[in-house]
Amino acid sequence: MKTILICDDEPVIRMNLKAMLLDLGFDEVLECGDGKSAVEMALASFPDMAVLDVAMPKMDGITAATEIRKKLKIPIMLLTNCYDAQTAKRAAECGIAAFLTKPLREQDLLPAIEMAVAHSDEVEGLKEKIEDLREVIENRKIIEKAKGVLMEKEHLSEADAYRAMQKVAMDRRKSLRQVADGILKNTK
Repeated sequence: MKTILICDDEPVIRMNLKAMLLDLGFDEVLECGDGKSAVEMALASFPDMAVLDVAMPKMDGITAATEIRKKLKIPIMLLTNCYDAQTAKRAAECGIAAFLTKPLREQDLLPAIEMAVAHSDEVEGLKEKIEDLREVIENRKIIEKAKGVLMEKEHLSEADAYRAMQKVAMDRRKSLRQVADGILKNTK
């Protein structure tokens, strides 16, 4: 971690948090005092992580986190005076990685940062896997559809239609999906 954005409307809390983060090895600590500024600063400077107060002027921390996470897939931790179920539910829905309660203790900060980073990495990895699986399913649908067209047009068995598609794919150095797209394109 190199750069972190902290946003709290209380300057004393920002000052203490900044000192703790610099002690933990962050190279740069960006600061602001309201949610709207947090979103603007995050999108302009691409920090590696953010810590946002829940209750802030102009835009609350959860709304700001939601806006930031639409563009940046960074771990975001929330800072709060009081932890309630509604806040926790909203935070979970927008992908908050961890909660920190005020008054913040330095010994709580590093474990929360490490957990937030691990959680964020895991979530992003799962999102990539889901996207890969969607692509695989979409490819299979197209291949099955093309195989059906070949079976009907050429009066082939399912196995023979699939083998014919495989042969074309190998001969032309194309993927099965590309061959299937070609078959479907020619039947329109």
